[in-house]
Amino acid sequence: MSAGAPSLRVVVLYPDLMDVYADRGNAIALADRCRRRGIGLERVDVRLGKALPEEADLVLIGGGQDREQERVAPELAAAGGRLRAWRDEGVAMLAVCGGYQLFGRGYRTSRGAELPGAGVFDVTTVAPPPGAPRHVGEVLAFSEIPGLGTLAGFENHAGRTYLGPGGRPFARVERGRGNNGQDGTEGAISVEAVGTYLHGPLLPRHPALSDRLLEAAMRHRYGTGAPALAPLADAYAEAAHAVAARVARERGVPAP
Repeated sequence: MSAGAPSLRVVVLYPDLMDVYADRGNAIALADRCRRRGIGLERVDVRLGKALPEEADLVLIGGGQDREQERVAPELAAAGGRLRAWRDEGVAMLAVCGGYQLFGRGYRTSRGAELPGAGVFDVTTVAPPPGAPRHVGEVLAFSEIPGLGTLAGFENHAGRTYLGPGGRPFARVERGRGNNGQDGTEGAISVEAVGTYLHGPLLPRHPALSDRLLEAAMRHRYGTGAPALAPLADAYAEAAHAVAARVARERGVPAP
């Protein structure tokens, strides 16, 4: 990387606890796309007991089980003010599954615990009554963000997430259950923050979404004069996406 080359800071929240179903692949995919473009990437891991850094251009958090969420939730909620301020500044964010739930207003677990949320998204999550089925399987959805098109991945969550009055869905499901199995929505968006239930991991087979997050991160760091992202050859990512979409069409349950 040459002197004066652009550089970004990515903050990864609780990677040792919130990383089910290979969600760490999202950070790996972003780092690879930066490396191939000559963009520096400083990664800051935030673990329990560690405060958020003063600055971030991009924030990632993956999924976790209820017990991990119960450990993380108080600290994440206490950091909510800074996370919301970052969101309002245009910091790019990707929150997956359990991380998405905790980036909402709150989550009531299957044991009745009321976990506070960081309030990045206007969503609320509640666990269903005992015996209710989990939402598990392949998902095919169509993003509400222009230019992203079809999304494909898999979901595995018990919680039902509901958009509040200020909530905007990330996508509409064709196959799978999405946020709650009732209204056809999947995930949420707010400024440059994206919340979703899609594992896979998501970014390695969705290069357009990866680049949207990186472009937002570049704008946050460098303003409107941020250098444009050089195009990349994405044959492998596109092939992986095509396979995931085909599998979802064949195996995914029809959306409500």
